[in-house]
Amino acid sequence: MLKATGAAAGALAVGTGLASAPAHAAGPTLVHPGLLHTRADLDRMAAKVKAGAAPYSAGFAKLTANRHAQSGWTANPQATVYRGAGSPQNYQILYNDIHAAYQNALRGHVSGDSAHLDTAVAILNAWSARLTSLEGSADRFLAAGLYGYQFANAAELVRDHPDFDLGRFQSMLSTVFAPLSDDFLVHHNNAVVTNYWTNWDLTAMACVLATGIFCDDKAQVGRAVDYFENGAGLGSVKHAIPVVYDDGLGEWLEAGRDQGHALLGVGLMGTVCEMAWNQGIDLYGYDDSRFLKGAQYVAKWSLGGDVSYTANTRAKGAINGWSGAETAAGAAGVDPGMRRPIWAMIANHYTKRRGLSATYVTRAAAQAAPEGGGGDYGPNSGGYDQLGFGTLAFTRDRGAGAVATGGTSGAGGSAGAGGADSDEGTGAGTGSGARPRTATSAAASASPRAGGDLAATGSDDIVGWTAAAGITAVAGGLLFLRRRDRERRGTAGQ
Repeated sequence: MLKATGAAAGALAVGTGLASAPAHAAGPTLVHPGLLHTRADLDRMAAKVKAGAAPYSAGFAKLTANRHAQSGWTANPQATVYRGAGSPQNYQILYNDIHAAYQNALRGHVSGDSAHLDTAVAILNAWSARLTSLEGSADRFLAAGLYGYQFANAAELVRDHPDFDLGRFQSMLSTVFAPLSDDFLVHHNNAVVTNYWTNWDLTAMACVLATGIFCDDKAQVGRAVDYFENGAGLGSVKHAIPVVYDDGLGEWLEAGRDQGHALLGVGLMGTVCEMAWNQGIDLYGYDDSRFLKGAQYVAKWSLGGDVSYTANTRAKGAINGWSGAETAAGAAGVDPGMRRPIWAMIANHYTKRRGLSATYVTRAAAQAAPEGGGGDYGPNSGGYDQLGFGTLAFTRDRGAGAVATGGTSGAGGSAGAGGADSDEGTGAGTGSGARPRTATSAAASASPRAGGDLAATGSDDIVGWTAAAGITAVAGGLLFLRRRDRERRGTAGQ
């Protein structure tokens, strides 16, 4: 997985998925509620809705209109959930019940109606009493990642409810969901590490982080944070956003694949950043706010704007098995009308908490508002990949510590410094004229699976492939670029 950087194309190296020590650590104790919503967030939503304030009232109306947010919802728990080809798929039952639990819990907190909280508890208790395994093709890893982080978020909202069986739910997350996601980040289903697209890693990271927080496992939280920063797979931030251009936009890896998966990835990375932030860990600002630059790129592209793209190749295949490569030469086509409830959270963090400019993200958020949730974006699983309702949940007033920034060239600087440049300068993101500022990494195929879900299987299912335990083959370009990136950081300012 090499760019034209002087290294031999196709060279392989050996690496591990999860490093042992995180670069950041949470506080002495984990905060609860402390996943996507803190106590202050819930109190803010309730107060704003009670006052009839815009746009909270519109966001709450979107929630109350959703069929999943009704207190009459009855759970349908399964002992085994299957996702993927070759299995009797029933995962639709799971994600519908999870979204019903989350939406009822959120509605209960905002409205003060205990019937909705009771409904959420009943759904969650029913599943923890019955679910014992996730099965299927490689897509079982997607089920673990997506539904693990969502389950944890729904349960976090009722963890103090007197009828909620906290210990049993923690046990379910720790034995059914988290092990699959943790294992994927280490072994990648015994495939070469670049075989799986960015969103696969991100679903796993979201699950490992969310279940670690929910289960008060700081070591697990640390593993997720370290993978975000240093992981060998395509979901770590410098592989997901391999190129930063002079205009301040960061190329999103899966832009070479299709729009739906790129939006999924941005939403998942934002989810990881928000959950970490609520535990005092700043991934939003990591590496000079690299995520902001990638989100800006995807937002501009999704709105129909021209973006630069550096052609790249990724290695595919199984360890000690078949191998191949795939090249993406340009950003895929887009539908400017495609909506996903991912933008409000990102826009409000960077513009309201930090006072940074995020023009394209802000425009995308305005276009999507008021954001809905599961059930508002179609009946297939792609419409349930995000919990949603960002207009209600993440709209916030500008923080007292936020610093408005000036400048004309960059999409964002160090998030903590308040000194980032604006992305609104002339010529920003005008296509092939922009030049990359950093070394490039891998990318994705330009040919998604027709008719697949947003979190769809990659090139081929690799269940049954074997390899030495704990060892993952990675393309030489990844390690080369890591070294180059460290050298770049070491010489910054010279």
